[in-house]
Amino acid sequence: MALLLLLLLLLLSSFAISADSSAASRRLLHFFPFDFPFHAFHFGFEPDYEPVESHEAVAAAPPPPHPRMQRAHSALQAWKRAIVSDPTNFTSNWVGDDVCSYNGVFCAPALDDPSLHVVAGVDLNGAGLAGRLPDEIGRLADAAILHLNSNRFAGPLPDTLSDLALLHELDLSNNNFSGPFPQSVLRLPGLKYLDLRFNDFHGPLPPELFDRDLDALFLNDNRFDSRIPENFGNIKASAVVLANNKFTGCVPRSVGRMRSTLNEIVLSNNELTGCLPPEIGSLTRLTVLDVSQNFLSGGLPESFSRLKDIEQLNLAHNTLVGAVPDWACRLERLENLSVSDNYFTRVASSCRERSGDVAFDDVNNCLSGVIGQKLAAECAAPVLSGFSVCGGPPRSVPLPPSSLDVRAFVSPPPLPPPPRPKCVPAPRSAPLPPPSSFGVLPPVGGIQYASPPPPLPIFNGY
Repeated sequence: MALLLLLLLLLLSSFAISADSSAASRRLLHFFPFDFPFHAFHFGFEPDYEPVESHEAVAAAPPPPHPRMQRAHSALQAWKRAIVSDPTNFTSNWVGDDVCSYNGVFCAPALDDPSLHVVAGVDLNGAGLAGRLPDEIGRLADAAILHLNSNRFAGPLPDTLSDLALLHELDLSNNNFSGPFPQSVLRLPGLKYLDLRFNDFHGPLPPELFDRDLDALFLNDNRFDSRIPENFGNIKASAVVLANNKFTGCVPRSVGRMRSTLNEIVLSNNELTGCLPPEIGSLTRLTVLDVSQNFLSGGLPESFSRLKDIEQLNLAHNTLVGAVPDWACRLERLENLSVSDNYFTRVASSCRERSGDVAFDDVNNCLSGVIGQKLAAECAAPVLSGFSVCGGPPRSVPLPPSSLDVRAFVSPPPLPPPPRPKCVPAPRSAPLPPPSSFGVLPPVGGIQYASPPPPLPIFNGY
């Protein structure tokens, strides 16, 4: 203790030039530990400060990201390296460990551990990015949405996409993805919304697709070229759009199984043949039915009179025959009815009476006394070719009034009863429309479809 007192006296003498004893005492702190018992000594003054540590305080380093966030970080960095064009610098802030601050990346508490924040979704809609999807995308295992519409991503989908076990919505529309239908999509257990339209997928549709519990299915504007699988009606979706492909064969009669869910079905601009299945009449929730620009034959099933909620009914550009009956034009909620470019010979007067509230189009049929109709010789073609036969013997087409050349409507000699019509491909009548440039997707059948935006607040208990 004596040595310590001596040392203190020596140090105080070295600071004699300074008149501020308080400042001198502060400098002493640098020579002693913080817990040195200064209170045991009296220097003749009362300190005007609180003792502080002898070194500057250092901010605690942030904890390292947990493993799930580290995997998400590696996935997004691999994805950024796979992007070859980013015209709007959308991914310019994809740097650093804080992936939740990246453009288009959304985080939320993990479903199995709310104390952890995870990447719950990626929404790059309309960013104009070009590149491919890397294999590392499977590391985004907590993602519930993946919205990539209106970009320029290309190539096949990686098999690791099936590792996204929580994925609920997958929108890859309006890109340049190619290859057969991606099998990885069939292995996504929680998928409800699938949108692959406006890409370059081709080949057959796997029947397993229609055994999935999907709420919405959009496959239009690709190059799929198979028959529609017979289990088509198992899907129980509210919206099914298969337009602008090369689907062949009949509309499966299993379509009636969707009666409790289906609101909109669009099968336009394919190569479908055969008759309209009467089971469609059981789809009492249906608001949109578009089977235009195919090669469907026969007449309108009377069961269609049960479509009480139908608003858009498009039967144009087929080879349908017979009459457009009164009930077809008295459907209560009907807004648009097109039967143009068929072979109908009669239209109920109620169709024209509702012209004020229903858009009705019957041009290029076989209607007597109505302008803009087919030539008489054309109107005989469906009868001569047997197009009017759907699973039974030929049905005669009513002869038109004498204002047309009835000689063109004379039936040929009776034909033997044909077998149920084989739904065979027919020549394609119109080229596929090109995909739109990135931006707003064009409507299909007059209906504008788009993937839903991420909910706000994002994935609260997703």
